[in-house]
Amino acid sequence: MKKQSNSLGKFRFNVNSCVSRFAMAFAFVSALTLLTTHAMQAQTFSVLHNFSGGGDGAYPYAGVIVGPSGVLYGTAFEGGTHGYGTVFRLSLVESGWILSPLYEFTGGSDGGFPYGGLVIGPNGALYGTTTDGGTDYSGIVFQLRPSPAVCKAILCYWNETVLHTFTGNPDGYEPFSENLIFDQAGNIYGTTSGGGMYLYGTAFELTPSGTGYTESILHSFGSGTDGENPDSGVVLDTAGNVYETTFYGGTEEGGCGGYGCGTVYQLIPSNGGWLENVLVNFNGANGDNPSGNLIIDASGNLYGITSNYQSNGYGVVFKLTPSGGQFTYSALYTFNSPCESYGGVAIDAVGHFFGVCVDGGAHQDGWIFELTNCSETCIANDLHDFSGSDGASPYGGPVLDANDNLYGTTQYGGNAAIMGGSCYPYGCGVVWEIAGAGSRP
Repeated sequence: MKKQSNSLGKFRFNVNSCVSRFAMAFAFVSALTLLTTHAMQAQTFSVLHNFSGGGDGAYPYAGVIVGPSGVLYGTAFEGGTHGYGTVFRLSLVESGWILSPLYEFTGGSDGGFPYGGLVIGPNGALYGTTTDGGTDYSGIVFQLRPSPAVCKAILCYWNETVLHTFTGNPDGYEPFSENLIFDQAGNIYGTTSGGGMYLYGTAFELTPSGTGYTESILHSFGSGTDGENPDSGVVLDTAGNVYETTFYGGTEEGGCGGYGCGTVYQLIPSNGGWLENVLVNFNGANGDNPSGNLIIDASGNLYGITSNYQSNGYGVVFKLTPSGGQFTYSALYTFNSPCESYGGVAIDAVGHFFGVCVDGGAHQDGWIFELTNCSETCIANDLHDFSGSDGASPYGGPVLDANDNLYGTTQYGGNAAIMGGSCYPYGCGVVWEIAGAGSRP
């Protein structure tokens, strides 16, 4: 039996029924809080913001992105005045980080519940998706830009433009994409986890047309062994080919709970359409249920992570090497302690990988890892173990800035996990930093 997507069933980590929508007063400024130091690596972990569940938002599933001057942008899945999530900016001012909400979703035609992250477009605007809202409540693609007028208020919200509203069939629903991506012509690419011709998700393209965008479906998943339920964004190579993963499906349809173990796929432009080529069928022995965005290097190598591994259940970081039009799979690292990673990996200038695990760690609240020496057999370093008050269950992938600082989010935890609070008992989540995590040649 195949698994179709639905908005709450999609979340694979525990979401307690007490999670609610919020309309409480909010706190915007969070002092930079030093929590712990990993002496061996000379790296400093800090919480930059504790979400309150008010106007700043709650439950940031996606990671953050780094904008000009080191400003961070991100989304919170819930919270805000209307309870349907927010888009926020974090700016370093003197010795502290200040959070400014840029947009609060209402759950109507403007969208609601942004699960994925953001991307900065060629025009400097922010682009992203919501899993709900829109005229058919199937999610939207949005753009945010600051008002052209000078804002003199304390809160300066940005203006939203809805670029596309999903309808379910045939164009898909619930875009869970970690991030959208632009090509050099300004076209936007992404995925939906459900809907489409076969109801198991789509890969789509938005092409500028007049003052708006026209959507085209590159591929509808679920017609056979092509994969099902893509829940990440896509990456492009220099030839314009599209790559990403599906969480379920593939040739191992009977494995991984009966839903299939997932795939890595390639979409190739062909005669005005697109041809799909499945590069990897996961089968448990090589990992299963890949999640999070792939990354691609200058040589065309692809890197990603699976959330599970049937031999021990902990996941695999993998590499796909192109050769003669084909790709060769290799496992760079197999986790031998609890991990379950959904956010993909980041890579620094010397080839070290960074990622997060929603499970495991000293307190069983998740941990941040670094993989080194990956030209041979990767060595895993534990950079930080979350303990609840400093965050819990990191879901979205981390990102490095130009100074090799590592940033990310946790979906739960933080200091808002107080009795009677809107996020009790799990907390509303945090934005964190590890200063000096990356390495330079």
